Amino acid sequence: MPKDYTTLPYNEVRRADRAVDDEAWIIELLKRTPIGNLATVYDGQPFINSNLFVYDIMEHAIYMHTARSGRTQTNLAAHEVVCFSISTMGRLLPAKQALEFSVEYSGVVVFGKGYTLTEAGEAAAALQKMLNKYFPHLTPDQDYEGITLQELARTSVYKIKIDSWSGKKKEVAADFPGAFRFGEY
Repeated sequence: MPKDYTTLPYNEVRRADRAVDDEAWIIELLKRTPIGNLATVYDGQPFINSNLFVYDIMEHAIYMHTARSGRTQTNLAAHEVVCFSISTMGRLLPAKQALEFSVEYSGVVVFGKGYTLTEAGEAAAALQKMLNKYFPHLTPDQDYEGITLQELARTSVYKIKIDSWSGKKKEVAADFPGAFRFGEY
């Protein structure tokens, strides 16, 4: 009998054999994945935006930024509940039957509440964390001018306070017959 997903927690993975409960693994994937997808809703219409982001282990939160106005800003003002997803793709896995073709992957889905940071110090700190993630070899006020109030006036910084998350991965043996990386053919 199929599971009744209307009664299960949001973060329950359908394929329990692929679920990852190891928080260290989830955190590491959040740290090294470059792009995440934020799902919001407005008036019943879902929206997905791809964003650069940073996970803050101390705050157990995700930070990102966008323009001062737009869908993210409007949607979060109307409805704070969000979903955020990241994924990586491994090797493609050919098979003898079309339905059995597959792929290696890793992914994390985050459930929480998103909101706009309004305090300049908190917004600047979140932006600096993002810069540190993507440009770790550069130092503020040495290699580039540090974040200014004028720059903060041109962007919105968002925080997703994480309520729950789930991890999922599929890996197969290194010698899987015919396995290859996308783009090799």
